[in-house]
Formats: sequence, structure tokens, C-alpha cells
Amino acid sequence: MIPFFDIHAGHFELVEDLNLAFHRVLKGGHLIMGPELDAFEKEFSAYCGVKHCIGVGNGLDALALTLRARGIKAGDEVLVPSQTFIATWLGVSMVGATPVPVEIDPLTYNLDPKLVRAKITRRTKAIIPVHLYGLPAAMTEIMEIARDSELFVLEDAAQGHGAMHYGKRTGALGHAATFSFYPTKNLGGMGDGGAVVTSDDELAENLRMLRNYGSKKKYVHEVAGVNSRLDELQAAILRVKLAKLDEWNNKRQKIAQRYSSLLAGIEDLQLPFVPEKTTHVFHLYVIRTKRREELIRHLDSFGISTLVHYPVPPHAQGAYSDLAYSGEHLPLGIAAANETLSLPIWPQMTFDQVDTVADHVRGFFLKSN
Repeated sequence: MIPFFDIHAGHFELVEDLNLAFHRVLKGGHLIMGPELDAFEKEFSAYCGVKHCIGVGNGLDALALTLRARGIKAGDEVLVPSQTFIATWLGVSMVGATPVPVEIDPLTYNLDPKLVRAKITRRTKAIIPVHLYGLPAAMTEIMEIARDSELFVLEDAAQGHGAMHYGKRTGALGHAATFSFYPTKNLGGMGDGGAVVTSDDELAENLRMLRNYGSKKKYVHEVAGVNSRLDELQAAILRVKLAKLDEWNNKRQKIAQRYSSLLAGIEDLQLPFVPEKTTHVFHLYVIRTKRREELIRHLDSFGISTLVHYPVPPHAQGAYSDLAYSGEHLPLGIAAANETLSLPIWPQMTFDQVDTVADHVRGFFLKSN
């Protein structure tokens, strides 16, 4: 049996440090908005190369609160990729704005900058490029378009912790960036968690207020905020894992390189593409084939778990049926939803396990031919 992701492996590797972090929080007795959060925010902002980090409850809150802090509201439009996890779109909807899909690049699965300008209207206020699967979007081109049209660029970096584009880490590529610390992320906690990073002082101040009931000073509420705070225990755990992030990303990259080497040259199988001057951190290793369902059944018969990210694109979900988007107008997003498949990957995965998965993938196509 080869699982899709072994969540225990990383925790066993760090068990002593995680126990120390837990006991540090237990002994300190400060569970919300305390020294662990302060320390993590400083460490993660420094890691990303920005001035501020604001810890929040989860990645979706990070998106919605950042848009709200920027003043984006009902009547505004935000450009989003046609294929992504629905949270990207939901963050826009949560502030009353309208998500407007832009088709993806079929090689990278990220928002295609060549198609962005045609989607900009007088109501467009922001662009949310997603660093899908761990590969940074084409941020150089996107930022140039945003400057020309005076648009706010919010990176959805939920899957891109530590990835780089032209020498900068995700988080420092747009005007702000949001992260999820869901347990299976490259930097994951032991529960929900999220953060916003930015070098915009005013945006950071607004976010700190909004996440804490709209308050800078206890019992004084300047705006109608929410309760969305990264707790002390999650912050302490994330500090331990942050120290391992680059090492674990490097292991993911070596696993991905081995997959790509073993699977090269197979007809009807598209492997991950990495543009120049871009570093992929392989939150997911995603292949593509028109015979996906057959391949899933084949691998499952050998005890190999796979997942589809994501089988139904946001515009085709019931949540957005009122916007009347038609799949006919977003064929690239639909095709990716129908043909992509994520193979097992986690930092502690052995090369023997990688070889086994690759052998069975290759065997499927050879037998079929």
C-alpha cells in the first residue's frame, strides 16, 4: 500500500521538537495572540522577504479579509483562474465582489497572463493569481498588467510555500499574499490556520484590526471585524516546521525529478512543466492523461492512492450557478479538471515508493499500447 500522503512521517521526524513546542505553550498559558504568534509572524515574514505577516484562522479567511482590508466590495470584479480550489473564488464572494474567470495556461495550470487584459473592465479591482500545485504563476507579466491598470494583486499562495519566481519567494511577488497552513500543505499545522503577508503598512494595520473583532485596543472596536486568529499552539507548531520547510521542499523536488525521469517519453502523458527562473515546490505532483479514470483504477488495484485536484472547476459548481458561467467558454479549465491526476508525494516518501508508483504508471501505458 502506498498512501497519497503520509501525515505521520513528518510528525515522527519532528516529534521531540513538536513536544517541546507544545510544552512551551502549555507552560506559558497564553493561548491566543501571544508570544508564539508574534515570533511566527516575524519569522515567516522574514522568510518570505516582506515586512508583515498577519496570522489568521485559515486560508479562506486570509483571502476574504485581505480583499476587505483593501476596500474591495459588492459591485467590484476580481480576476481569478478558471481552474483552482474553490476557496480562491469564495474569498471574492465573501466580500460581495464578483469572481471573473480567466483561462489557465494548459502547461502550468496557472492563470494565463496573455488572457488577462481582455477580462479587465471598469469594475475590475484586483487579480488573484494562484500558485497552483506549488508552481508560481507568471507574476512578472501579471504585475506589469496590474501596474498599467492600477489593480491590486493578491497571490493565493496556499500551495506555494517557499516557491520562487525570478529570485523572489512567493509572498513577495504581489501586493500581498495569502497562505493556508492546512495540515497537508508544504508548511502545515495540526489543524486549520492561515496568514497574510505584505509590505503594505496600511493593509497590514487594517488586517490586524479585522482579524480581531475590528479592534486595535481591547474593547474598542473601530470597524465590524471578525474573529479569525492563528492560535498559539498552531503558531508554535508552524515555527518548528518552518525551520524544515526548505529541506522538505528540496526532498519534494528530488521526488518530482525522479518521477519525471521515470515517466518521460510516455505518449498521452503530460508531466509537470516548470518555466525558466521559477522554482516549483511540488505541493502536488500532477500528471495529465485523457485516460485518467482507467489509470486511477489500475493504480488502485495495486494499492496506490491518487487524488484529483480538482474534478469540478469553480464555475461549474452549484455555488456559482447563479453567475451562469458556461463550460463552453472555459474549455481549458474544464479539460484540466477532466484529465489531471495527482500522484503520491510527501517529503519522507522513499525512492523505492516513487519507483513502484512510476513502474505501475508506465506499465499501464505500455500494456495499453
